[in-house]
Amino acid sequence: MLMTEQAETAQTAVKEKVEAALAQVRPMLQRDGGDVELVEITDDGIAKVRLQGACQGCPMAQVTLQMGIERVLKEMVPDIKSVQAVA
Repeated sequence: MLMTEQAETAQTAVKEKVEAALAQVRPMLQRDGGDVELVEITDDGIAKVRLQGACQGCPMAQVTLQMGIERVLKEMVPDIKSVQAVA
């Protein structure tokens, strides 16, 4: 039971760090009419996010995801290995 509580605490800490990192990129997205929402973080370090607003269907969304969101998340949260967009 203790191990489960420790794992949950660690996962909560990672989620808080990811949310803080997203808060840093969010103003850039909102300036262009978009936003990003954290959907989940998998056990193997993949942050799944949902692009919202103008980011949905934007031709530059993949570049924004990789060069913006993923780069910042990986710098600020070493536990994150990659970022994937989900619908």
